[in-house]
Amino acid sequence: MDAYKVAGLTILISMTLGWIIAQIKKNNTIADIFWGLGFVIVAYVTLLSRGIYTPRQLIITALVTIWGLRLFSHISRRNWNKPEDFRYQDMRKKWGKWQAFRAYTDVFILQGIFQFIVSMPIILVNNSSNPNLYWTDYLGVFVWLTGFVFEVTGDAQLKAFISNSANKGKLMTSGLWAWTRHPNYFGEAKMWWGLAIITFGSDQSWKILISPVFMTFLLLFVSGVPLLEKKYQSRADFQEYKKRTSKFFPLPPREKVI
Repeated sequence: MDAYKVAGLTILISMTLGWIIAQIKKNNTIADIFWGLGFVIVAYVTLLSRGIYTPRQLIITALVTIWGLRLFSHISRRNWNKPEDFRYQDMRKKWGKWQAFRAYTDVFILQGIFQFIVSMPIILVNNSSNPNLYWTDYLGVFVWLTGFVFEVTGDAQLKAFISNSANKGKLMTSGLWAWTRHPNYFGEAKMWWGLAIITFGSDQSWKILISPVFMTFLLLFVSGVPLLEKKYQSRADFQEYKKRTSKFFPLPPREKVI
């Protein structure tokens, strides 16, 4: 079967399974948990379906596995058996008696479409049989690693901050969070740019840009930064934080505004 069809069918099955679990638990936050895991499943299914295991295929599958399982574990520990996220609660109220159907189409299937688009580097590499590694592969791994360190460090710093009862009700504004208001999102975007650079060794067409451009767009303008910042928009301390801290790309903190 064509690699794109294999990936599409895999995503459809995994998202449908996620939706079933969400209906049983009455919690659509399950979609967030399935996000990272879905890419790992796509990576292994597309790799095994070809039966060809080149160094580049093994590298990109390993990197996706590390990222996806870490994200799956991180979000699972944070959200499992917790109340449904406020975003999904608002959706549930709007959907009324159609909430189950709308959750399937507007949350899980839509997320599956996004996942298919972002999975492009995985599909392209695992559908290639080029055994040679180039300088772009090493550059891509380096870019991915720096992004991974950024995401992991940002998450760890935030977790430590929240776990300290003395910080209850306060904003996290130190560490990487003093350089960018969203170090974890920046790190995630950077990782997908790294995977795209690795993909260049298998496919030099414009298709390699679809994934990182789309992921960066999602994080900056759709499901990442806007939703989180909207939550804190009415807070005076957040407005002060915005004035001195870069929104996305890490920059030295600006002097505190008096």
